[in-house]
Amino acid sequence: MSRLVVQHPHLTDVTVQLFEAAIGAPAALRRAGVACWDGVTADAAQLEQLADTQHVDVEIVRPGLRLADFGLIAFDMDSTLITIECVDEIADFVGRKAEVAAITEAAMRGEIPDYDESLRRRVALLAGLDASVLQRVYDERLRLSPGARQLIDACRSHGLEVLLVSGGFTFFTERLSQRLAIRHTRANVLEIRDGRLTGHLVGEIVNAGVKRATVERTCAAIGCTPAQAIVVGDGANDLQMMSIAGLSVAYRAKPIVRSETTHAINHGGLDAILNFFVDAP
Repeated sequence: MSRLVVQHPHLTDVTVQLFEAAIGAPAALRRAGVACWDGVTADAAQLEQLADTQHVDVEIVRPGLRLADFGLIAFDMDSTLITIECVDEIADFVGRKAEVAAITEAAMRGEIPDYDESLRRRVALLAGLDASVLQRVYDERLRLSPGARQLIDACRSHGLEVLLVSGGFTFFTERLSQRLAIRHTRANVLEIRDGRLTGHLVGEIVNAGVKRATVERTCAAIGCTPAQAIVVGDGANDLQMMSIAGLSVAYRAKPIVRSETTHAINHGGLDAILNFFVDAP
């Protein structure tokens, strides 16, 4: 028997009643945006189909799941912890956003097998751009995803460490780590000379394998196992680190990611993840 969680920022009583009819029992918990049932044995495919027709998120989670049983929560950055793809927004300042965004989208869908080459191609298109544009992107365009702070605060209150591991750039992870007091980060370094982007990266590219290794090393450093890690991401380059996690969440993710993770959030904010846990606020 499992726990069923149905949620949407504007979850209606009508939708809840439809799930109650399908399950044959009233919700054990009903509050704004979420309804939960314990001891559910209903057909998962039927519940997922109902969720699709009602445009809500539905998750079957193991009973008694607690945040306190985990030691780490790891986030991808672009389109996960934040709402934008930074490289796309930087490219907008040289009039090449559409071109770069098309490569980004294909890479995140898993349609480009060589992630390193896809990133090099995108970064090369930024050559010559004044580095001050990076600060403009951060100030003018970068926004935290809904519920990011609430999720991080709740995890910290239960003793979890936070990791930000990104195929994006250190310019942004460094600022986010200060803003959100994140101690563990890993990202790519943009080369800057004479105040301009050279179109090159410095050092090892943070690809899927590096992301996985970073989660493993961080777990070892803080004294937990990957099975005690929660990993949240949206793109194909997140799948390797998700595969080793005790709980993986595809956040407003590409289809390939939703199909290979333990849970998915398509409609709510990041704080919707908290409804999976019985000890979360």
